[in-house]
Amino acid sequence: MINLRSLDLNLLVTLDVLLAERNVTRAARRLNYSQPSVSVHLAKLRDIFGDPLLLPGPRGMQATARAEELRQPLREALESLERAVTPGRPFNPAESEHTWRVAASDSSGATILLPAMTAIRAAAPGTRLAVLDLVPSHIAKQAEQGEVDLAFHTEEGSPPGLRRRKLFAERYVLAGRAGHPRLRARLTLAEFCELEHVMMSPDRGGFHGATDDVLANAGLKRKVVLSVPHFLLMLSVLASTDLVAMLPSRLVRNTQALQVIEPPLDVPGYDMVMLWHERSHRDPAHQWLREIIATLA
Repeated sequence: MINLRSLDLNLLVTLDVLLAERNVTRAARRLNYSQPSVSVHLAKLRDIFGDPLLLPGPRGMQATARAEELRQPLREALESLERAVTPGRPFNPAESEHTWRVAASDSSGATILLPAMTAIRAAAPGTRLAVLDLVPSHIAKQAEQGEVDLAFHTEEGSPPGLRRRKLFAERYVLAGRAGHPRLRARLTLAEFCELEHVMMSPDRGGFHGATDDVLANAGLKRKVVLSVPHFLLMLSVLASTDLVAMLPSRLVRNTQALQVIEPPLDVPGYDMVMLWHERSHRDPAHQWLREIIATLA
């Protein structure tokens, strides 16, 4: 048995060229070696394989039966190795049939992916994009195992160990239906607390959030009468009732069915980041997608 760990790859490259040229001088020229160096390589190869491999003949060197057995498998193996170590081709979005998998909440899907979709479809019409539900506790494992290419999450609470890029800083605004009888600029805190609120509950079913923390510090409390698990449902509720909500500003910009004003209290916003694993950091297709999304977010 030949121990591959102790086998010099350069010897196999020499053997491949020798089997193609059947001449030490021509092989040395192709390899940019001296003729004595090629002869030394051939001697080592004969010792490794226990076979003369190439013998003098009337029209150059003749391959032994063992050498003929090695010729095609050796060529294929070296070609595979060359492909493995050759830098990948630049990503061509117009010709790509790539499928990307992205983890996003309904809000990040609407504010990050939706603005990028037209550009992605125009530049890469043969590609596909799968949007998966964002489960924050699963992001790191999904990225590590290649189940998702990208994920969108707030900077605070994002899993460590992943690459990240800040997309934008978000702030909160107060929104209700267009023509809401009690929603007007410069609400007082008391008026704000008297309104009936709907909130997106991060813990699914809760009635307390960041806004309530700020109010509690001031000794105040608002009326939260509805909590929902998704922002999409919340927007429908706002458009068809007199409930109001504190929402990320990007989610309600250019929404004609809603009236948006500055709230009478300062609720800390958050930074939205794009997350991905080191394994795909240098992939040209992945880099292209990240740049498109970051540019348009």
